[in-house]
Amino acid sequence: MFDSVAVVGATGAVGTIMCRLLEARRFPVKKIKFLASSRSAGKKLEFAGRTYTVEQLTPEAFAGVDLAIASTPDEVARDFVPEAVKRGCVVVDESGYWRMDPKVPLVIPEVNAHAIWKHQGIIASPNCSTTQMVQALKPLHDAGRVRRVIVSTYQAVSGAGLAGSRDLENGTRALLSEKAYRYELFPYPIAFNCIPQIGSPKEKGYTSEEMKMVYETRKILEDESIQICATCVRIPVSNCHSESILVETQRKIGVEEALRLFAATPGLAVMDDLPSKVYPMPFQCDGRDETFIGRVREDLSCPNGLTFWCVSDNLRKGAATNAVQIAEALVRGK
Repeated sequence: MFDSVAVVGATGAVGTIMCRLLEARRFPVKKIKFLASSRSAGKKLEFAGRTYTVEQLTPEAFAGVDLAIASTPDEVARDFVPEAVKRGCVVVDESGYWRMDPKVPLVIPEVNAHAIWKHQGIIASPNCSTTQMVQALKPLHDAGRVRRVIVSTYQAVSGAGLAGSRDLENGTRALLSEKAYRYELFPYPIAFNCIPQIGSPKEKGYTSEEMKMVYETRKILEDESIQICATCVRIPVSNCHSESILVETQRKIGVEEALRLFAATPGLAVMDDLPSKVYPMPFQCDGRDETFIGRVREDLSCPNGLTFWCVSDNLRKGAATNAVQIAEALVRGK
């Protein structure tokens, strides 16, 4: 048990779910505090039958804190995570800033829990689109070694934060009412539209979101040889990311074997019956912690290819749940 825990970014979209999960899963802690930006400091928050006042995030706020679970923008994590570690705190960080630091383990508990114990004060949780894909790749990699992945993502607006969710809701209402709406976040209308750019431009015409999937996957699976091509698209869905994934393995893995592997893997759930129209969709997976797999079939263009559809709640397993699971693993290991 950690004597003192802090939830950083407690009033944000992911932070709010972290708080609910810690309460629902009865996370063992003697003392807890909730930290956020100056805009949210002073707000009241209910947790385990008590009312807490959200405190402003400052370096001094980590004094006496043993464990912090944090969901903040990258620039905030850059500045405040080292301050927490300096004060003896272990930080489970949801931001993107520390993920590719060679001294920081990047962890999905069902995939590489062993990496947790390599931490030097910081443990990073992966990008949401990476998390669900790597969960699905892990059993295939163990069974037949993944050589190549082509993935197209269909990502919900909740992955862009509260402003993204407001843009979808308000933009849709405005369009249906034939009224103008000035988008807060997206450069184009997201209502009844798809935007084939998530993140900033990076090398060779790829975006930062796409390159995260490349680099983070290799780090988590500890295999730099895996070739990955990603295309990330924002779609007008409120929550849950969907992915179309094509995998080429060194040893051929047939559909029946793949289904057995997926079904036996903790954290995965199979929904696969095309004639009965059974496959995962965002509205079914919202609020769930599993990553759902369906439409499993052989790739017609590659002898050792397998393709499937994958859906996961990006705010839960893609973010909050994964971070809480890391914290729970730390507790079990203490």
